[in-house]
Amino acid sequence: MAFSDRSDSSAKAQWWRSLDHVSLSCVGILIALGYILMLAASPAVAHRIGASRNMFILKQVVFLALAGSVVIITSRMSPRMIGRIAVMGGIVALGATFMTLVHGMEIKGARRWIALPLMSVQPSEFLKPCFAVVTGLLLSLRHTLRLSNGWRFPGRLVACGVYVVIAALLQAQPDIGMLSVISMVFITQLFIDGLPIIVFGMLVSAALGAFGVAYLVFEHVHSRVQRFLHPDVGDHYQIDTSMRAFGNGGLLGRGPGEGRVKDLLPDAHADFVFSVAGEEYGFVMCLFIIAVFTVLVFSTLNRLLEEKNPYIILSTSGLITGFGLQAFVNMGSSLHLIPTKGMTLPFISYGGSSALSVALTIGMALALTRHRIQPGLFTPPPASAETATRLTTSFQKGHDS
Repeated sequence: MAFSDRSDSSAKAQWWRSLDHVSLSCVGILIALGYILMLAASPAVAHRIGASRNMFILKQVVFLALAGSVVIITSRMSPRMIGRIAVMGGIVALGATFMTLVHGMEIKGARRWIALPLMSVQPSEFLKPCFAVVTGLLLSLRHTLRLSNGWRFPGRLVACGVYVVIAALLQAQPDIGMLSVISMVFITQLFIDGLPIIVFGMLVSAALGAFGVAYLVFEHVHSRVQRFLHPDVGDHYQIDTSMRAFGNGGLLGRGPGEGRVKDLLPDAHADFVFSVAGEEYGFVMCLFIIAVFTVLVFSTLNRLLEEKNPYIILSTSGLITGFGLQAFVNMGSSLHLIPTKGMTLPFISYGGSSALSVALTIGMALALTRHRIQPGLFTPPPASAETATRLTTSFQKGHDS
């Protein structure tokens, strides 16, 4: 780029030099793959519902164009602005998530969407990035903010309160998959924050216990787990069709447009787009997609290894954990590695809420990992040398494991 010249001191040039170019390149590749796979998967789905052949394609072109813009615009913001957006966006998303319980669209027994004139929105998608940054902020204030009586700011306690409110709303919808991802984000942040190992073990045990309760209480959770554990129980049409698609694709695939899974699965353009990639472009394409996600995640984590600001470490860790988990859940469900869960593949699956929320996630991560820190409101100053060293060491241990 022209503004990459080291002598250029403009804001655009400084932004470009400070950016994680590897992660940004991965985002560009994923968006390109999203266009390609939407061309392959969506026409058959549109035909099946009696819509225009190009309906999903045209919508996704708009969604992905907006997503790319969100990544670029957000990545140019300061950490202080990212914190403010997360707080304000989190409040709006929380209120909208509550509204789904009252005025939301009910689909397959769950109320997760609000109908708008041109599209439906899933507000809880935007809770993920906002929650990661808000809890990162709250946990970091524990290290940097002293109250008038000399006590530390109770960041962990306040963060736990925020988590409980969000968990209650997601359970009421119900959206156990989203709740599981947000729970893993929070547990990861607490681990990096140095939570005592005994308490951490208790939290993990509580999370497993909560999943057991969900298995007993929610019929759809029970059904999916049973079908995963017992192949001879229940309807396995979707996962059997998905697995056949990977087998039919072989090493190099059947060729663009030659796949059949898109004609058989109603969510081939969303939940099972990875199966479409496997059938039409083969094992090589699947490995390539996995490699791009892996490089993006580890490139972001690598930027944190030399970071000293606890707000940056904790927030970015939460953001990239949620992003990586979402990708794993989608691909793992398609490959029958985990029970099926309707979760989109970031930047590749069809969906406006998903595309914009993951764009916000990566945009925030790119902004926070730029090679500069500007302390201020909503951006705690760097912690003491002892605290910074402990947080970095804790992060490195988790990274190495």
